[in-house]
Amino acid sequence: MTDRPGRQADSRLATRDSRPPTDPSGYLDPGQPSFCARCGQPTRIESRGGRRRPVCVACGWVYYARNALGAAVAIESPDGILLVQRAHEPYRGQWMLPAGFVEYGEFAEECAIREAKEETGYRVELTGLWGLYFGTDDPRNVSHLAVYGARIVGDEPQPGDDAIALALFKRGALPAQIAFQGHRRALADWERSPARPAAPPLGDPKGPAPSS
Repeated sequence: MTDRPGRQADSRLATRDSRPPTDPSGYLDPGQPSFCARCGQPTRIESRGGRRRPVCVACGWVYYARNALGAAVAIESPDGILLVQRAHEPYRGQWMLPAGFVEYGEFAEECAIREAKEETGYRVELTGLWGLYFGTDDPRNVSHLAVYGARIVGDEPQPGDDAIALALFKRGALPAQIAFQGHRRALADWERSPARPAAPPLGDPKGPAPSS
């Protein structure tokens, strides 16, 4: 198999032994494939779009690493902000905002509401997008975290899914161990700027567009 004209290629196939351990960004990419997602043939490292990426030797499919997206809720009360304690690795036993990864085809707002119910037992209503944060210390993926303000509208507290405990923490008294860079940055903003404005929630993006 010869390379397509005009494209610089690495002659090595992208096997476990030859594949770089990190993405060209310098961050680990556990999802980097050794085989094509379309036809199943081996990939090799080629220069595409200014970065070295896995490319299928048979059909030319190119793998582009993507940041994961998480969604979290910031549920506040006079007694503080609600955090959950992680039940699993990574960072088992540390604290974080109720949050999870956005599923394929799921809107981030939907994810935030779903994760709040799964991890805290509460039904919540979002009050707005509070911030977007970037984190690189999750060994599963580099990720962005969308944090939404939320208020409780029903049900009772019950830790579940990835959470083993719930607790409210006041400003200046957050736990020493907070999981994930994005969560630490969001909570630092919450401590510094408690009244910062939030962008209003969009509602259902899959429904009909509003009339002008």
